[in-house]
Amino acid sequence: MHIEMNGFLSVAKEKSWRVGHSRIAVGSRVFLVFLIVLVVVSLVFWAQIEKRFVFYPDSHLVASPGQLGLAYEEVFFETEDGLTLHGWFVPGSGEVTWLWFHGNGGNISHRLDEVALFHHRLGVSQFIFDYRGYGKSEGKPTERGTYTDARAALSYLQARGGLDRDKMVFFGRSLGTAVAVELATAQEPMALVLVAPFTSVSNMARIVFPIAPLHRLVRGRYDSLERISGIRAPLLVVHGDRDQTIPLTEARRLFDAANEPKRFLVLPGSGHNDTYIAGGRVYWDAMEDFLNFVSNGDVRSYDLPSR
Repeated sequence: MHIEMNGFLSVAKEKSWRVGHSRIAVGSRVFLVFLIVLVVVSLVFWAQIEKRFVFYPDSHLVASPGQLGLAYEEVFFETEDGLTLHGWFVPGSGEVTWLWFHGNGGNISHRLDEVALFHHRLGVSQFIFDYRGYGKSEGKPTERGTYTDARAALSYLQARGGLDRDKMVFFGRSLGTAVAVELATAQEPMALVLVAPFTSVSNMARIVFPIAPLHRLVRGRYDSLERISGIRAPLLVVHGDRDQTIPLTEARRLFDAANEPKRFLVLPGSGHNDTYIAGGRVYWDAMEDFLNFVSNGDVRSYDLPSR
């Protein structure tokens, strides 16, 4: 009886172990499937977010620099993945070149009034181009694509004759600030100017959808907050205090994470798209002072206080 009971217990223990091991294996497979589904859902979700909410391209150019009395060159250049992008090079009177990264809507023709003001106020040469899928540029816009496009634009400028490769300023607006930051981590510019920046798509999703956990599905997207500490170039951050698209707190948080030398300028009464208009003299004086500082090359000369 004792032997039979021991045998019974051994068999029971073996069956119990097998059942437990089987449940663990099934649980592991279920968890793995869950992770795969979550990744797929995240990718699909982000693809839809990109298509519906991030990018608003317009293929129709409403004007050209020539119509505003600016000399310019129409430029077509290639990306490393074989797309042809379109841009305008507007020569200036100085040695500095302003490389533009525009926002998520419209195309380069919708930025011409500010391009003209930069030309007349600062005298910088400017290269403004459209991301893939915008204006005359081929392809469809994606986050990774905008990074690739930025590299292609910089490569074009660096290969172009007559420009000082060490005197290029990256100028980003709104979505373009994230593109400029990403490029600056790979190839540091003479300086970096960010107008109406945000920290990341994830943080913006948290702000716009505070209840739904959508930010978890777009984590790591256009994450300037993660990248900004890797940049040593002089930085100017400009934000309107009436920006209804990107909160002022987003710009301040990004600025706080950045290295010196840096300046934060708040424009009273300015919104998201009208900083160069509503900001008036304060905006343009700040741009001129910053340009003079970076052209000087002496960080001690930049004595304008952060605001």
